[in-house]
Amino acid sequence: MTEYMSPVYNVRAVPVEKVQANDYNPNVVAPPEMKLLELSIWEDGFTMPCVCYYNEQEDKYILVDGFHRYQVLKTSKRVNEREHGMLPVVVIEKDLSNRMASTIRHNRARGTHTIELMCNIVAELDKAGMSDEWIMKHIGMDRDELLRLKQISGLAELFADKAFSVPDKEVEFQPPTPQDASL
Repeated sequence: MTEYMSPVYNVRAVPVEKVQANDYNPNVVAPPEMKLLELSIWEDGFTMPCVCYYNEQEDKYILVDGFHRYQVLKTSKRVNEREHGMLPVVVIEKDLSNRMASTIRHNRARGTHTIELMCNIVAELDKAGMSDEWIMKHIGMDRDELLRLKQISGLAELFADKAFSVPDKEVEFQPPTPQDASL
């Protein structure tokens, strides 16, 4: 019996023309995140290979995971030129049903960013002296999102080390009286 070796130990550089998308990936990336992915690949290079199934009869690599990285290589002239049109891939040997399941697992396992942790990151970058423009460019945020995260993190600081609770019952709104204005 041979010992199992994960596909990542056998990354291949494949001409992008030999790679094709599958027809079942439900994952969609919005244009701002695609721009961020292109920037990420430009700044950091490909740090994760795409996952493919190799169709020997057609001599094609069918994507299982990494469609958007593949799209960046196809659509970004600067990335394509730097990478010489080569996409890093690993190959898995699975039937179609298991490739579909693998695609969904890859998509769902990525998770999401929590607001609390994103606020902490923005606060740390701000404290480190990074400009709003730097944060927006390097983290892929627009001005409104950055403002919201800064407001949320500012509110969090306001409540730090303070006892705060929401009352158990609603308090009826009372309009201010003339006596309140003198306080």
